[in-house]
Amino acid sequence: MAQQSTPKYTVPGLTVDQAGELIEILQMRLHALNDLHLTLKHIHWNVVGPHFIAVHEMIDPQVDRVRAMADDVAERAAALGGISQGTPGALVAARTWQDYSVGRADAIAHLGALDVVYTGVIEDLRKAIELANRIDTATEDLLIGQLRELEQFQWFVRAHLETAGGSLRTGSATTEEEAARRAVN
Repeated sequence: MAQQSTPKYTVPGLTVDQAGELIEILQMRLHALNDLHLTLKHIHWNVVGPHFIAVHEMIDPQVDRVRAMADDVAERAAALGGISQGTPGALVAARTWQDYSVGRADAIAHLGALDVVYTGVIEDLRKAIELANRIDTATEDLLIGQLRELEQFQWFVRAHLETAGGSLRTGSATTEEEAARRAVN
């Protein structure tokens, strides 16, 4: 069942139409974060190879923090008078990206693919921040804080992919499969 994003009430200082715009932005962020934490757990369960333990242990704190980010986003939408759709069906129906495509694989291959995932999430988040900026500083601030953390997580991933010369082994790969392949070659 589709939910209307324009609430019947909202926080002081915003109109219900403004809140509705923010709720729509936050809903897509919620989908992205829910998808990301599931993708991170998938990687956590399916890494193999000599870097297994390093990557396995690096991923769990990211999962926990991304889950907390999703909770923060859903609670902000509720404060604005909205309803957050957190079901798998709602996520799949609304998302504009494909499922994570790497199964059981070398830890470095997963990190190559995860770098592409983080790039997509971060680029979309920057667009959401730009939209929120026009309406509400509190929502914008929430998203900016999440951006900082996600960029740090991507830095952790990229540290495993960086060469001594300062470039990424994945180069300009734009797909998870291509990045995974380049990361291990």
